[in-house]
Amino acid sequence: MAERFERHRQPWTTDEIQKLHTLVKKGMPLKSIAKAMTRSEESVKDRAKADGLNISKLR
Repeated sequence: MAERFERHRQPWTTDEIQKLHTLVKKGMPLKSIAKAMTRSEESVKDRAKADGLNISKLR
């Protein structure tokens, strides 16, 4: 069963957006970023796309 996030449909704060940008620049994969930010992978992916960020893929 998928992990349950208490932050369902909460708006992104400026601090969270800055943290997202930092983690993406470090090259962290989507799953790790989502877990670090306690948000769903889908939410993180959508926000990154809206900000024009490319999240690295695991190889």
